[in-house]
Formats: sequence, structure tokens, C-alpha cells
Amino acid sequence: MNRSLFLHVVERLEGLVGRLPATIQKPILSELTPLKELFLKQRAPRFVFTGSANTPLSSIVRGMFPEFAPAELGVASHRKDRWREYTFEDHGAISILDAREVAPLDSVFEELDAAPADVIFFIEDEDRKRLRKEPLENLAEIASRNRRTNSGAPVIGIIFEAGERDLNGGANGAELSGRASRLQTALESSVKGDTQILRILAVQEGLPSDSSDALISAIAQRMPNDARIELARVFRHKQTQNEIAQLLVKSTTAICTAIGAQPIPLADLPILTTLQLVMVSGVMYVSGRERSLRAATEFVAALGANVGAGMLLREGARAILKFVPGWGNIVCGMIAGAGTYAIGRASIAYFLEGVTLKDARRTYLRSRKRSRAELREKPAKARVIEQPKRTKRLRLRR
Repeated sequence: MNRSLFLHVVERLEGLVGRLPATIQKPILSELTPLKELFLKQRAPRFVFTGSANTPLSSIVRGMFPEFAPAELGVASHRKDRWREYTFEDHGAISILDAREVAPLDSVFEELDAAPADVIFFIEDEDRKRLRKEPLENLAEIASRNRRTNSGAPVIGIIFEAGERDLNGGANGAELSGRASRLQTALESSVKGDTQILRILAVQEGLPSDSSDALISAIAQRMPNDARIELARVFRHKQTQNEIAQLLVKSTTAICTAIGAQPIPLADLPILTTLQLVMVSGVMYVSGRERSLRAATEFVAALGANVGAGMLLREGARAILKFVPGWGNIVCGMIAGAGTYAIGRASIAYFLEGVTLKDARRTYLRSRKRSRAELREKPAKARVIEQPKRTKRLRLRR
């Protein structure tokens, strides 16, 4: 499912929500807003590189992200003062602006005004007792210009080592600690305003880097919503993937619960089914797969969640309960929410946690039972209050 089709589905949902009672339109639309930001406004993360230009950019990126460096970075023609997008197989893309020792900075400023950076990297690949003044001045100007459109972009200092020394051992470890301390002090004195020096990390080209996970985690925490999906897909960062998927399941469950509680028997079924399929396709996309309503439908069917007599009986029961005033609508909302949450949990287990389909089915059944039990406890007072009204109304009809 491409983005235009996904947008069409969301617009159709908004149109259907517009037919619901005004009291629940605003809560439902408020849950749709973060989903639209994540899935419809998504873009590639933008990284600006400043500092020393002695080392080729391809070597630096491979040192920072040894498992994720794009293949074309080393062979493509590279212009320093312009944004360039690099793809990571079929997992997504990042945008890079190489502004190391560019003079004058006018062209870099134009790029930042049009598309501000999410993270600014300062490269230190010269083992000097005193850092050169010009790269630090360039960093200060770039950070200041970037703050005009993105005040939250942090600076990360990268100490790049081209050799294969053990940077953490013995004298090398002490040397690295001294370089890191000097770089931290220099960056703090150069960058003014509210730009944060997020951290200092040491990386090496051609060697597995323990710093890579720490670097990706640090970036993920500061990434704006519209770039988080692509970052999660590119770097397959489990924590970010799970956070986005949990938000998707939470919001979809809340929407389905609100819609399911409305007194419109059977009319809400197309809305609920569409929302559940969009939720599953969203989890698939976060995991690195393509969006596909067809694949989402096949997965939900494999869970046994919406096919066969079970689906008909469950939806029939929901429709009948809606004719019972009061708490009947609450029960219907509970059923809709419990089913949606269970499908969401199963999709996270299968697509992100890597469990088998059989285990995903078990997760679905456990989650549905647990969520129903939890929801039954919450509206207990509401049922006690509404029960007398229902009894009185039935007597009047006799």
C-alpha cells in the first residue's frame, strides 16, 4: 500500500467519523493526528556533517553505522554543500549534507533554510592537543542557522580513528579520554544558544563498533515524529520500532473502542475492519516491510480474528447488544477495543519480535482475554448505574 493509497484510506475514515455523534468526533480525530504525522508526513532523517574534512565521508559513515552504511555512498559523486539522499536497500533512506570546511557557507545556509537538520555531527579525526579554530567557527554558524527552523537539533561529537587500534585499552584508552574531554570543552564553548551537545563517541572504520548502538539510540531519542518511521526502518532500531508500533496499536484501539460503543448496529463494521487492517499494515511497515492491505488481511485471517463463524457470531452479538440501552453499548465498545488490541499485539509479536505464526495466534488469544478482563473491571460502576434505567424502561414498554 503506497502513501497515496494510505492517505485515501485515512481520508475515508475521517469522512466516516464525521457521521458519528459530535461528542466522540474530537477524541477520535485527536487519536488520528499522531498517526497521520508518523505515516503520512514521514521523511528521511537529515544529518549534517561538520568539522574536519581529512577523511572521506564514506569512511566516516561506515565507521558510525557499520551495519547500515549505504552502498552507493562511496561510489556516487558527492557534492559537499547540498542535501543528498542515500537509500538503504529497501529499508528506507537518510539525507546527508556534508558541510565540512565549506567556505563560504551561503549554499549550506540555503539548504538548511529549506530543510533543517535533525542532527549535527562534528568530526574530529586529527589527534591534536588543540582543535583548529575554523571548523569550530563553521559549526557555530551552522548550528545558529539551523536553530531558526529546528531549535531541537543536537550536536554529536565523533572522534574518528582510521587505524585498528584498541581505543579502549591501556594507554589508548587514556588517550581517547583526553581527546573526548578536549572535544567536549571545545564544542561547548563554540555552540551558543540552546543547542545541546548530546554526546561524544569514538568510532573506527572497518571494525564492529559498540558505539553504533549507543549512537543510534541517542539519535532516535531526539528525532522528530515525521522522521522517526524512516529512522526505525533504516536502522531497524528495536526500541524505536516498538515505541511507534505501541502508539499505533494504542491509538487504533482507542478509536475502535469509541466507535464500537456507538448505537449504530452493523454500520460500524466497515470502519473497524479498515482500521484494524491499516494498523497491521502500519506495524508491517515499521518493521521494514512494505505497506500491504492484502498482506495485512492474510495475517489477520491467519490469526482467525475475522473469518468464519466466529466473526459472524461475535459481530452479531455486538449488534444485538446495541439494542440494549445503556451498558450494552459499553460492552460493544469493550469487544471492539479488545479485539483490536489483541490483533495489534499479535502483529507486533510476529513482525517485530520474530515469533512464529502459531505463537502470534497464541498472543492474540491471550491478549484478547486479558484486555476484555481489564475492560470489564473499569466500567463496573457504569453498569451498576445504568442497570436500573434499563429495567425501568422495559417495564414502561409493557
